[in-house]
Amino acid sequence: MPLRSAGSGKLPREPVHHPLFARYYARVSVSAETRWGMAGVRDRLLAGLSGRVIEIGAGNGLNFAHYPNSVSEVVAIEPERSLRQLAAESALRCDVPVDVAPGAAEALPVKSEAFDAVVLSLVLCSVRDVPRALSEVRRVLRPGGVVRFFEHGAGGGRAMRFAQRALDRTVWPPLSGGCHVSRDPVGALRAAGFELGPYRQVLMPEKGPKLPPSYCVLGTAWRPSADGTPAA
Repeated sequence: MPLRSAGSGKLPREPVHHPLFARYYARVSVSAETRWGMAGVRDRLLAGLSGRVIEIGAGNGLNFAHYPNSVSEVVAIEPERSLRQLAAESALRCDVPVDVAPGAAEALPVKSEAFDAVVLSLVLCSVRDVPRALSEVRRVLRPGGVVRFFEHGAGGGRAMRFAQRALDRTVWPPLSGGCHVSRDPVGALRAAGFELGPYRQVLMPEKGPKLPPSYCVLGTAWRPSADGTPAA
C-alpha cells in the first residue's frame, strides 16, 4: 500500500473506537444484505469500476465480494478496530486483491493521485469533518477519476427532517458510532468541487416504515481533469 509519511494534520492511527456499535453493525449489516436488498445496491454501486480503488470506511468488508474483476487492487481504509478485523477476514475470501488498513477519512495514509476510483459507502454520515474528508478524496483521486457513493442523509417531509435534525443534536451520534441522519452528501460532494454524474434516491429498506436513516442516494461523481471533463 502506498503510504505517505506523517505530516501536519495526521490523525491518530486509532481515531475511532466503538466496539459495542461495531458488533451491532456487523450483525445488522449482514442481515440487510438479503432482507433490505443491500447486496443488489452494492452490485450497482461497484459495477464497471476498474484499476486501483480506495474504499473509505470499509466497515466489515461487505463490499469486497462485489468488486468486478476489472479492479486490479482495493485499498480499504477502516478506522474502527473491530470492524477492520472483520474486513481483513472478508478480504481473504475475495478474488480481487484487497489490502485493509487503519486510517481516518480526514487524513488518508496514501499518496496523492494514486487511485482511479474512490468508493464512499455509508461513511460520510459518520466522519467528523466532511469537507476535510472530501478534500482528502480529491487529493488521492487522479484527475478524471470517479467517485462512487451510496450514502444516507436528510429526506422525507418537514416532520421527518425536523426529527432527523433533533436526533443529530441529541442521542443518535453517541448511540450509532458517530452517525448523523440529516447530512447532505450530494451537496457536500458538489461543494468540495466534484462534478456530479447520475444519482438517484433509494429508500432502505425499500418496503416497510420510513425511518430517519432510510433516505439514501446512490450515484457517481468525478474529480474534473485539467480541461474540466471526466477521463474517458
